[in-house]
Amino acid sequence: MFKSRAMLHVELLIPETEVLSATEALMASGVFHLAAAEQPGGVKATETAVNWHNRALDFAALERRILTVMEELHITPDSPPADIHLIAPEVAQRDIVHFEQEAEPLVEALDAARRHLALLQQSTRQLQPLLGIEVDLGQLRELRYTYAVLGTLPASNEERLRSSLEQLPYLLIPLRRDGDLLVVLLCGTRQHADILERAARSAYLNPLPLPEQYRGTPKEALLALQEGQQRTHQHIAEYEAEIERLRTLRVLHLRSLLWRVRASRTVTETIARYDYLRHLYAVDGWVPADALPTLQETLLAISPRIVIEASPPAVEEHAAVPTSLENPSLLRAFQSLVTTYGQPGYGELDPTPLLALTFPFIFGLMFGDVGHGALLALVGALLLSRKVPAWRGLAPWGGILLACGLCAAGFGALYGSFFGFENILPALWLRPLENTLGVLLFAVGAGAVILSLGMLYHILNAAITRNWGQLLFDHSALAGLLFYWALIGLGVKAFGVTLPLSNGVLGGVALVSGAALTFSEPLETLLRGQRPHFPDGVGTYLILAFFELFETLLTLFSNTLSYVRMGAFAVAHGALSLVVFIIASILTRKGSVGYWIVIALGNLFVIGFEGLIVSIQTLRLEYYEFFSKFFTGNGTRYRPLTLLPKG
Repeated sequence: MFKSRAMLHVELLIPETEVLSATEALMASGVFHLAAAEQPGGVKATETAVNWHNRALDFAALERRILTVMEELHITPDSPPADIHLIAPEVAQRDIVHFEQEAEPLVEALDAARRHLALLQQSTRQLQPLLGIEVDLGQLRELRYTYAVLGTLPASNEERLRSSLEQLPYLLIPLRRDGDLLVVLLCGTRQHADILERAARSAYLNPLPLPEQYRGTPKEALLALQEGQQRTHQHIAEYEAEIERLRTLRVLHLRSLLWRVRASRTVTETIARYDYLRHLYAVDGWVPADALPTLQETLLAISPRIVIEASPPAVEEHAAVPTSLENPSLLRAFQSLVTTYGQPGYGELDPTPLLALTFPFIFGLMFGDVGHGALLALVGALLLSRKVPAWRGLAPWGGILLACGLCAAGFGALYGSFFGFENILPALWLRPLENTLGVLLFAVGAGAVILSLGMLYHILNAAITRNWGQLLFDHSALAGLLFYWALIGLGVKAFGVTLPLSNGVLGGVALVSGAALTFSEPLETLLRGQRPHFPDGVGTYLILAFFELFETLLTLFSNTLSYVRMGAFAVAHGALSLVVFIIASILTRKGSVGYWIVIALGNLFVIGFEGLIVSIQTLRLEYYEFFSKFFTGNGTRYRPLTLLPKG
């Protein structure tokens, strides 16, 4: 906690004959961060690298084929096994061909049966309007010299069709009426087929198709279709049962094969990133210092010819060293908030513990209510317990909810608020709605303390990295902190607050620290033993430095003032709870069942809606006001090699 794991720079020389087994061991250990993995492109343009890359592509193709078979057999990949071993491509090829030969005929037969069933069902729907008509569909379809069309026609369009055909020899026979539609048979000579078709279309006559399977009367054809559907349903059930039997038989083997192929692909992709030095592979990376002895033992057990050299990183290498953060499980969610903003650099202090203190504090100040906080804490505890199966994926966030809920309940006790009721609990401090100015001033003071903590963190980081110039003269380090405190002291005394320091002392501190900020660059240069240089002249430098100091002053002021929102949201929280009671009184009689239902729903709305807004505002204050004082987030994330591919 506070500091990342100590890392060692490790260089390996691996004989060509042991590169597969050594790489598998490196990846299985889960501690080796490959330096080449951070390079754009990944694969080196050498013949050896290209060969390994092509081998990885072969494994990727095999993986896709395995997934296809698994999809056909309705098998999910499931979680990877505890122990994964590599597989030769020819063995994987043999296995997948065998599975394909087993599954594909069954799947193709099932698909064909389902397509046939759909066709039969479509034909059945097409025949429904013709039921009750004694017409031989086969003979109607085979007419050679007569144009005939069987279809449905809007009843209102019958006369329209007849009038358009009055100059031609034709026969229009209404067979059956179905609501507003007529089932009709339109006949004419084959030589007038084009005219008959145009007239039929203009009258919106919808032809009913007569496929080859229609034989006899519509009733007879329908019975034949229904019998065909029953047979097809039986075939589908048989195919599905056979596929289920095959799935049960092959599920474990297919899952194992999938993960072995995936691991083999990942290993070959990794080897493609190595440097090749004439029968030797050179591997460059980083390993946590506490994990090196075990890794050495593992590699040397594979081959005593593997050369391992480890050394601590030099100061100038710190920018390239990956950072591995170590925090207790309760702080893991806060750590994810930190890494979302950026990764701490190697050797820098981990801001996670500080965030775990300030984030719940800020949230609780804005969302103070004993009942609301207790519910959030309860949900957080349930998430951490993993007792609700549907919530297990959210378990890492349980720590944030628990901490924020407890802080909200604590501030609720200070405010005397319980589910919006302010007449049940006595206020241990103040009520935001009754003392708005007091809570706003407290919020500003709390913001100043939080910003000061950020500057102190910056000072500590500079001390750790031995950047003395930055420690003394940076706008967010010692000079900036003294300047900030002196201005706050002068401002507080201007409002009549008594402080042990006089205006002269505070003014002197402000003047000296302001001068240090103004001349920070030449002072840092002198501290390094070099002569200051002003390329554009001293006058230009002083003008620019003055404006930078003024900008620093404005930034400090705006950053501090931003924390007023903590008090504003505390007041808003009380006001929104009051609105819930007003709405309940308007809609229902006070004390009735409906009244309490509205109160309960209103409180749930406050917890959900305002809780989300307050969370966003808390995150904004942390990221844009607090982190900006000490945290750049330019570090490299520790990503050790693993046999499990990332996607």
